[in-house]
Amino acid sequence: MRRFTLLFLCIISGHYILAQTNRYAISFENAVHHEAKIEGTFPDLKTDTVTFRMSRSSPGRYALHEFAKNVYNFKATDSQGKPLKISRPNPYQWNISGHDGTVNISYTLFANRGDGTYSQIDETHAHLNIPATFMYTPELGERKIEVDFKIREDLNWKIATQMPFVSGTTYTAPDFQYFMDSPVEISDYQMRDFDVTSNGKRQKVQFVLHHNGTEEELDTYFVKVKKVVLAEMEVYGEMPKYDYGKYTFLACYVPNASGDGMEHRNSTILTDTEGLAEGGMENNIGTVAHEFFHAWNVERIRPKSLEPFNFSEANMSGALWFAEGFTSYYTNFILCRAGLITPKEYVEGISGTFNYVWNSPARQFFNPIEMSYQAAFVDAATSVDPVNRENTFISYYSYGSVLGLALDLSLRQNNLNLDDFMKQVWQKFGKNETPYILEDLHKALNDFAGKSFGDTFFNSHIYKSGMPDYKSLLESVGVVLQQSAESPYIGITAQLDGDGNGVIQTNPKIGSPAYEASLDKGDVITSINGNDFPAGQQFYAFIKQFKVGDALKIDFEEYDEAKTTSVTLKSDPEYSIHLMETLGGKPSKKQLEMRKDWLKID
Repeated sequence: MRRFTLLFLCIISGHYILAQTNRYAISFENAVHHEAKIEGTFPDLKTDTVTFRMSRSSPGRYALHEFAKNVYNFKATDSQGKPLKISRPNPYQWNISGHDGTVNISYTLFANRGDGTYSQIDETHAHLNIPATFMYTPELGERKIEVDFKIREDLNWKIATQMPFVSGTTYTAPDFQYFMDSPVEISDYQMRDFDVTSNGKRQKVQFVLHHNGTEEELDTYFVKVKKVVLAEMEVYGEMPKYDYGKYTFLACYVPNASGDGMEHRNSTILTDTEGLAEGGMENNIGTVAHEFFHAWNVERIRPKSLEPFNFSEANMSGALWFAEGFTSYYTNFILCRAGLITPKEYVEGISGTFNYVWNSPARQFFNPIEMSYQAAFVDAATSVDPVNRENTFISYYSYGSVLGLALDLSLRQNNLNLDDFMKQVWQKFGKNETPYILEDLHKALNDFAGKSFGDTFFNSHIYKSGMPDYKSLLESVGVVLQQSAESPYIGITAQLDGDGNGVIQTNPKIGSPAYEASLDKGDVITSINGNDFPAGQQFYAFIKQFKVGDALKIDFEEYDEAKTTSVTLKSDPEYSIHLMETLGGKPSKKQLEMRKDWLKID
């Protein structure tokens, strides 16, 4: 568990002495070339050989990232400055031997990706994800850590982090796990904060923003942030108890960043290329909602499979459909409740995720638990070999999101709701930080809604991949789910190349007309019904001019071999989701009351 003690005393011979502290210093003289110099001192070492490692993974990310690839110029000395023997048993480890009880290390780090996983150093900021930045010694995980961030005063840099302040530019962490979970933003940022009182305890919520915009833009945006914070606190009925009495958003909305969000225990990273004046005011607030919801769900309502986090391996959990997926359900749901998007925008916005999940062939291969297991292959993971994810994978974010919708609306048929279930899970597992296993969630739902209800949901939709009856569930809140039997569908996307032909961009979906006609990704369509591939028109729109049942003669090249096939168009499986009144219907009084209670609208 990521709970820790603030007492760093040990008893030796009946006397109290301060526990040993590992110390780092990081400086940025060559920030223009994305480099940092990092030094570390590790005293009171008891073994002759000490292992230093760079992490292979990062909190909140489940794939391997091999941060050691950006480390060079590594050196090690003892307390007297004597060079020590260095050996490399693997690509991410340095073994140091022959020391006198103290090892001093130094190395250069290259860092140029500003997001929730990596670090970025340049003359606009030092955006630091700790596992991507600092080496660690696995055997010293319980030690206190201090870091001196030697800021560039010529660039007006300031330091923001969830780590407690010591003095000057030095911050501390009580142990290794907390340190690795504590990102840092060093820049000429702006900040807003407000106090939230929960259970009689006042805590501070800070919003740190590194951007190229104005103070007035931040003021406007911060109003939205506050609405999100308060709406999410209402779901759980209280705020988590933050370890040092504050929660910090670390936002970088700058052109050199990459779009991302990453939760941490008492803070979160938010990055995007869009400034508030360039669309970020509307487009970035959803990430705020998602990541802050994690302060409860994931950071404290935490799967046992992720506890403690393993920095030497990929981290696998079968609960991501709940940890990430239910959080995704609440993301736009919260924006609607907070009045930041309309009910119409919220409901119609469900359609894309809904179609992605329920029209995927992948459900025949994996249930939501097994989709969660694949995080190590998809969560910012990289590979060079082609994959068949169009047919074999559904994001646990999306899968869990639409299951959260189904569970919420199903519970409401029984005068219950998902908010109160989340409260119960919070009280049982989150508030006291007891990690859960999947069986615990199943039992919690049984306890909350009855054994029959809980068993049906888990047996049909979690342990298996059955689709809930969304049509009737959505209808209960005056929402229409429908498909068009008249709209044609082929099952691929294709794009015009420089020779006037169409290159198939995606693996055909299993069972689609293109799949059954033996078309494949990379095939080059040279003509359709004897005519050139359409120019100046999207392929999707071109197909819509035909009718369901029409047979298209397609000439194509596969590995430079000319071929011909016939594709018979089927009905488009895509769903649309709308408020009933948008389609000219009139929801009943009961439906409107159910919708009002669901969305918490007047």
